Amino acid sequence: MSGRHFDEWAIGDRIEHPIRRTVTETDNLLFSTMTHNPQPLHIDAEAAKASEFGRILVNGTFTFSLMVGLSVGETTLGTLVANLGYDELVMPAPVFLGDTLRATSEVTALRESKSRPGAGLVTFRHEALNQRDEVVCRCLRTALVKKRG
Repeated sequence: MSGRHFDEWAIGDRIEHPIRRTVTETDNLLFSTMTHNPQPLHIDAEAAKASEFGRILVNGTFTFSLMVGLSVGETTLGTLVANLGYDELVMPAPVFLGDTLRATSEVTALRESKSRPGAGLVTFRHEALNQRDEVVCRCLRTALVKKRG
């Protein structure tokens, strides 16, 4: 299923995204180094072992990016004009190497664009959950989405 146009959404629409992703050591290490994040909790097994977590903690910005990425196919793929902002970002539980994440999305607000007659604003509440159904990341994403036609 591709993304929906603005006129195809209703407040309360909810999606359980079908793609799941197991986080690997390579994912975490590459993302941390590509973004110049030297946090030892993410890249140093010995430092992480000495922390309260006792093991490598996955970079939170990777978790956030993966959550949004998992949602794109069924929300905005092919219909997005621009992402306008992310709000209320929280990470209520840690993510560890080997965790498998899935995402859900719910439409919380819809608004016609004042500056673009061919588009509207859709606000999604995205959540990422691990294999134990614990919410590991949540945010609101406001997207400017094309109207049909």
